[in-house]
Amino acid sequence: MTPGKTGTFIAIAATLAFAAPFALAQSPTDGLTARTTSRPPAVTYLYPEQITLKAGNTAGIELHFRVAPGLHINSHNPSQEELIPTSLTIPDDSGVRLESAAYPRGTEFALPLDPSIKLNVYTGEFTIQARIVATAGNHLVEARLRYQACDNNACMPPKTITAAIDVIGN
Repeated sequence: MTPGKTGTFIAIAATLAFAAPFALAQSPTDGLTARTTSRPPAVTYLYPEQITLKAGNTAGIELHFRVAPGLHINSHNPSQEELIPTSLTIPDDSGVRLESAAYPRGTEFALPLDPSIKLNVYTGEFTIQARIVATAGNHLVEARLRYQACDNNACMPPKTITAAIDVIGN
């Protein structure tokens, strides 16, 4: 290397060595050490946290959720076939069976970019009326709510959250 190139090489190497820790701090390598600066969840499970019912009998429960301000999610019966519906499931091995789920009617929402497109969505708080059957015992059920959240400009990828419910079958 010539003397001029050597000085330039040293300056570049020193700059990279100085900047590397800052670059690493801004691009975390794993989810365990990463700081999250993300927005609050699009949908939050509110309640109930615990219910008691007679084992082997069907019982009705109301599951309450809240959609974050400025967002909407497709209803269980979206207005277009390609849209992802909101749906509730309970794992088969939980000791609790979901007999049925009655979803609220969505509200009509017009896209600001094209008001002729009407969507059927949930905003704010909504409640799913579920009918469940539990075996005897205490079951920590992680019900799952799958949805797709959108704002006025774009939709996020579909997401599934858990709704933890302690179901006591007497």
